Parts: sequence; C-alpha cells; structure tokens
Amino acid sequence: MAAREGATMVVASSRRENVDHAVARLPKGTEGYTIDLSNEEHVRGFFDQIGAFDHLVFTAGDMLRMNEVSETNMEQARHVFDLRFWGAFMAVKYGRSQIRPGGSIVLTSGIVGRHPRKGQTVGAAISGAVEALTRALAIELAPIRVNAVCPGPVITEMWGHMSEEDRAAMSRRIGQTLPVGRAGEPHDLAQTYLYLMREAFSTGQVIIVDGGAIFV
Repeated sequence: MAAREGATMVVASSRRENVDHAVARLPKGTEGYTIDLSNEEHVRGFFDQIGAFDHLVFTAGDMLRMNEVSETNMEQARHVFDLRFWGAFMAVKYGRSQIRPGGSIVLTSGIVGRHPRKGQTVGAAISGAVEALTRALAIELAPIRVNAVCPGPVITEMWGHMSEEDRAAMSRRIGQTLPVGRAGEPHDLAQTYLYLMREAFSTGQVIIVDGGAIFV
C-alpha cells in the first residue's frame, strides 16, 4: 500500500522465500534482503548497506504456539522472544541513525498482551514488552516518532500452512466471534501502519486493530 503511494520499499526477512515473494508482489525498484535477526553484526551490516530512509516498520514474528506454562518448550519460547522483542530492539538500535528528519519507527505487538487467554502467556509477555519498549523509545529517541500497531485476529500469510478451504473456514469462525463480523485482512493493518507513518503529532502510542476482539 505504501508502494502504491510512491514509497520505495526495502523488505527484509530471515527467510529467502519470504523476501522473494514480497519483492515479486511489490512495484519495480523494491529491494529485498535476507537478514538474521539473531545476529547483531548482520543487523548492523544491513542498515549500513541500505543507508538513509524515512520509516522503519518492524513486523517480524513466527506463529505462536499456544501452550500452558507447564508445557512450554523453553527453547522455542526464547526463540520467539528473541525474534519479536530483541529483533525489534536491534533493528531500532542500528536503524535509528539512518532515519531522516521527520521519520518514524512503527513496531508490532499483539492483542494477547491486552486480552490474554489460557495458553497465551508467552505471547502476552512479548506483546507487553514491545509496547513498553515503544513508550520508552518515544522518549529516548525523540524527535523520532515511535509507535506500535497491536493486531488482533488477522488472516495473513502466517496461515499459509493451511489449505484455502481451511483458511476460509477459520476466517468465518473468527468473524462470527467479533463485533465487526469478520476476521482482519492485511490491508486493515497496512492502513494503520501508514497512518502512524504519516501522523506527525503522535508518538509513544499503540493502536489496536482487532475488530473488537479485546471486548469478547
């Protein structure tokens, strides 16, 4: 969506197939990079390579498994925390100096941090940590604006392991539980990221985009 408005996009992911897929769907001129978010030197080198830019949007994250504390695999939990929290932290650490005046940072949390259910302890902790990081960075990095998007149930490519039929059924089931009557789509989130990039008088804010999931 940002690309349609004339933005030059740079896409980075730890998975080459994700990079190639994104670049193929975005306008000509989009650059794609593979980056290991667990490797600080890789992150530093990535930002040195791309140079100055206007907005940093961090959305990295694997699908979270729902497990109660007693059944949590600590290695998997640490991996997800490292990616979603420390990955965001390092992206900000090395990306901030490349952000042009008037630019911004938009991070990503999750509705489980506001409205956790049984088995979502790890996800809730990560989302809460990202939102706290957002507020702290808004003070520390000023005048760079730092905000976050808090998504609810959105049918994204993270559901790609499911068949089309199963994804459609899942979307219908989710929609039946939400006040808006449907599951979220990627464009719902895209509008919010764009808003936070444009809105020059908001910082330290977390915008919930969940179709009312927080109330049910």
